[in-house]
Amino acid sequence: MSRHVLVLAGGLSYEREVSLRSGRRVADALRRSGVDATLRDVDAGLLTALETERPDAVFIALHGASGEDGSLRGVLDLLGIPYVGAGADPSRVAWDKAAAKATLQKVGLPTPEWIALPHETFRELGAQTLLDRIVERLGMPLMVKPAEGGSGLGAQAVRTVEELPSAMVGCFGYCDTALIERFASGADIAVSVIETPDGPTALPAVEIVPADGVYDYTARYTAGTTTWHAPARLDPEIAERVAETAVAAHDALELRDLSRVDLLVDEAGGIQVLEVNVSPGMTETSLLPIAVQAAGLDFGDVLADLVEQSIKR
Repeated sequence: MSRHVLVLAGGLSYEREVSLRSGRRVADALRRSGVDATLRDVDAGLLTALETERPDAVFIALHGASGEDGSLRGVLDLLGIPYVGAGADPSRVAWDKAAAKATLQKVGLPTPEWIALPHETFRELGAQTLLDRIVERLGMPLMVKPAEGGSGLGAQAVRTVEELPSAMVGCFGYCDTALIERFASGADIAVSVIETPDGPTALPAVEIVPADGVYDYTARYTAGTTTWHAPARLDPEIAERVAETAVAAHDALELRDLSRVDLLVDEAGGIQVLEVNVSPGMTETSLLPIAVQAAGLDFGDVLADLVEQSIKR
């Protein structure tokens, strides 16, 4: 029986255009796999549409707060409409990078040491003194990024003390809380996790090599600016540990259906978990579709299986 799936994309976040690209690709892939998929923006008419033309399931291709902070998922739970992806509460935790890192740390998963600093605290306690203490604690270089957000927006590697104030200002342009991490060097690795009847399964790891060394918004979504290796160029033993770490992170945050775990692997084979995404990009340059292809799977069939899984649940 053909399922009617509503693919939600767009919204009002900074990642709107990327979300629309993801949504179009998801809808097209589902249609090729025999699913009746309709693409829809998120606006004031959404609730009425959900109630009058109730879909069998929703596929959330929204990036940014509306698609990842659990709020929309909570509304779908209220309406009793199945959807692909993590539930509302786990999404809230994963969306808050500091909370997610604390959760991962509690179960013994390695993540770079960090400090989360709200903008208000930054102003009230004296910016320069506070930054001096952060440098004393974490050392240099540092990574500054929004505590809530994605696509590399507002993120900056800070290699000198002089660069730190401007990096903080840039970060606060996207989020009221900055996450300042001890910079970890190594190979940028992304592992997509999908749920199968046998449980969460790691797809082949994708190694990310941006042309200018920084995997920012431009490098993520502009063709020709980044090289990907799928599977990643890792020794088999390290690749296995990377996959196990990704699944462990997925489980620790109590996620379901799909996620993407971003990690760093250093020259000695040490692994650090950077963050976990509950609504991975689905564009032509996004990492989950690249991993699906590397696994020899059909993208549309994988998505259709996730839809069916959400309906049965």
